[in-house]
Amino acid sequence: MITVEEKLEKRTVLKNKIDFVALVNVTNANPNGDPLNGNRPRTDYENYGEMSDVCIKRKLRNRLQDLGYKILVVSDERCNDGFTCIKDRADDALGKPGKGAAAEKEFREKACEVFFDVRAFGQVFAYPKDNKNKGKSGDSEDGNGVSIGIRGPVSINIAKSVAPVEIESMQITKSTVTDDKADNARAETMGMKHFVQHGLYVIKGSISPQLAQLTGFTEEDADVLKECLRTLFVNDASAARPDGSMEVKTVYWWKHNCKEGQYSAAQVHSSVVPTVKNPDENPKSFGDYELLYTKLDGLEPEVIQGI
Repeated sequence: MITVEEKLEKRTVLKNKIDFVALVNVTNANPNGDPLNGNRPRTDYENYGEMSDVCIKRKLRNRLQDLGYKILVVSDERCNDGFTCIKDRADDALGKPGKGAAAEKEFREKACEVFFDVRAFGQVFAYPKDNKNKGKSGDSEDGNGVSIGIRGPVSINIAKSVAPVEIESMQITKSTVTDDKADNARAETMGMKHFVQHGLYVIKGSISPQLAQLTGFTEEDADVLKECLRTLFVNDASAARPDGSMEVKTVYWWKHNCKEGQYSAAQVHSSVVPTVKNPDENPKSFGDYELLYTKLDGLEPEVIQGI
């Protein structure tokens, strides 16, 4: 029987550091609503637009699922395997972890092999103590709880807009039945829709070869992730993000010649800086920006046109 380690050895595990930057153009869309603020687009205190790393990973997971890869953290509307929660999906694919370091190691390896998002982003598998059958001492006879943590090699920063964004709020009517006991259950009610008129957001991230060695993240996996980043908003259209309102303009992909990286991630990310051509005017389109690029000796990015 082939072990998980032998299977991983047959693949080319990532050996070199990777950094990447993606420029996302937003027009009349809500890139990432804030549920604590009426679902208004996220902004910081200076009105620069934000997209959370969780939001970006969600979209990457969706694209991975579109490409046929098995994902552990599946959104409800994309569920296609009949499982209503992560626990059931994990139990079906992995079973319960056994006791001891060797059993936990085997569980980690299998989880990384089966689920692409675990192999890329990591995951915590928490199994609480079963207190159904307690002995006289109060300890569970069915075993102690266990928490198995996996650190993924792919890290993504919170995306920020290049310039402060203007948010427009539009009053709308909705006819959805929310209470069938009310006399006016089918009457139209008023609601609000919020969107960014225009913004250019910068996504930054890195892939660690040291952590890739632990999860089995391969060169091929990195290429798949690059394609998902290039096509991030394919099949992502909604009322908040109409088709064409969210567009990846360009992806910059740096592959270092060593594990540690020829430059720090901060140096690499800051080598590509979009700026507003006319600081006295609010940018209205992608053409209102210019790109300042600082060449790094010995490290050239692969420049990819997005969708």
